[in-house]
Amino acid sequence: MKLNILVTGGAGYIGSVLVPHLLKSGHTVTVLDNFMFGQNSLLECCAFGNFNVVKGDARDEDTLRPLLKQTDYIIPLAALVGAPLCKRDKIGATTTIRDAVVSLVKLTSREQGIIIPTTNSGYGVGQKGVYCTEETPLNPISLYGKVKMESEQIVLGRGNSISFRLATVFGMSPRMRIDLLVNDFIYRAVKDRFVVIFEGHFKRNYIHIRDVARAFMHAIDNFHTMKNQAYNVGLSDANLSKRELCAKIKEHIPDFVYLESPIGEDPDKRDYIVSNEKIEKTGFKPEYTLDMGIRELIKGYTIITNSKYGNV
Repeated sequence: MKLNILVTGGAGYIGSVLVPHLLKSGHTVTVLDNFMFGQNSLLECCAFGNFNVVKGDARDEDTLRPLLKQTDYIIPLAALVGAPLCKRDKIGATTTIRDAVVSLVKLTSREQGIIIPTTNSGYGVGQKGVYCTEETPLNPISLYGKVKMESEQIVLGRGNSISFRLATVFGMSPRMRIDLLVNDFIYRAVKDRFVVIFEGHFKRNYIHIRDVARAFMHAIDNFHTMKNQAYNVGLSDANLSKRELCAKIKEHIPDFVYLESPIGEDPDKRDYIVSNEKIEKTGFKPEYTLDMGIRELIKGYTIITNSKYGNV
């Protein structure tokens, strides 16, 4: 079934991988983005007759209203992403992540589906050795985690929606982000052969960006059996501490050196392990391993060297 899909923030890190997937599947896709990073990540999509693009702000209801007509699904990717960027621009974070979703809920009919990416950083600090499931009480620490969880509550409360609590995403994208943890560590390993880590025992879960795109495709194909639920989306064999992640990178870059600083702290205080069993039971399985992502990123960083590929 060919659908009309609106993707806000579709020129960003995830959208630049997801949108081509949607187009190649035959869906008509409209992207709304303000192109705040000056990116040209969707140029390849312009050859598709089923691709439309609007330059504008996802918080502007006058811009949103006509785009929502005849739309089957909305994927609101527009956001200031990550704890450091949200801390720097608290108003922008709140308005793009939460308030824009409030506007979408107000302007959409109940027949229109919403598939929203949130974050498993909403779990905050988990219990040692205990996996966080979708039933685990939320305890977001950062502003980013808090407003993401608020947006999830708003969307699931309106019904006919799905929330993906994404693990830390890694991998190459046409709109690259070097500031994400795996991407950052591998960049440092390739360019400097050296990294200093803070609070190296902190654990988190990871997921390849192409598997994130596949999860959205899976949700579209199985929307009616998955709707009105939140799902963790991550690699079940990649609940790793920073030290364990660095050891994995060192397997690919033997002269990579990592040291843990006895002073200083990670501004993103999340520390937990996550169960992805719920989405796996719907038939979704990741295809891209952490090792595959590391090899991919090493090749990508042979090509790019500029620190502009980040959010902060």
